[in-house]
Amino acid sequence: MISNPSDFVGRLALIAAFVCFGLANPAISDTTSNLYGKLPASLDGIGKTYMGREIAQVMGFQGAQWLEREEREREERGDLLLRELALKPGMNVIDVGAGTGYYSRRIASLIKPTGTVFAIDVQPEMVEMLNAVAKQPAFANVKPILGTEKSVALADGVADLAIMVDVYHELEFPSEMLASMTRALRPGGRVVFVEYRTEDPRVPIKALHKMSEAQIRREAQHNGLIWERTASSLPWQHVVIFKTK
Repeated sequence: MISNPSDFVGRLALIAAFVCFGLANPAISDTTSNLYGKLPASLDGIGKTYMGREIAQVMGFQGAQWLEREEREREERGDLLLRELALKPGMNVIDVGAGTGYYSRRIASLIKPTGTVFAIDVQPEMVEMLNAVAKQPAFANVKPILGTEKSVALADGVADLAIMVDVYHELEFPSEMLASMTRALRPGGRVVFVEYRTEDPRVPIKALHKMSEAQIRREAQHNGLIWERTASSLPWQHVVIFKTK
């Protein structure tokens, strides 16, 4: 029992203040944000951490030519990656961070005639390049989409597989993006991480643009994905494959 009405009013005001403080501070109201941190930005990072690693800077559309470099197939062996994906006609695939469509084009050819590639990018300039790809009759099943830093901007349950090729380490909101991808997949759908191997010092890529298999598995499993297998057939990259529940 409260004997003093003014005390009661004061306590209500205090409670309201705490509630408002929690709503105004995602770190309190959203447990996901506790996984993010800050530090002085390194040369290639954004000064934001996720589960202990600094997130790398996004490669801008100005680097589009590098994505289409002649030696990429020799260095990365995209043919081996596509074999690991076990794509079939009629599958729907989400290409997250599709860029110029280097892999969207190849995937599109393997899932014809009824399969669709949802080519997602957050840079309008990249989406313009993807639109040019989609206008070609051979790639009419490529659907370019402008996503956001937190969402692939797709309806629930529309795809069978989501793939990120040298992209995940640059996502500003990896937890939110994985949740968005998972929602867009059908039950038992797969999420494929392709990342340059931190474990191999011979891979000539900047440190923040590499990831270890252990870190990939740690982050994916924290976000509810189930590890299926890791393929080591590529010269420089991990192919780490997970399933949704």
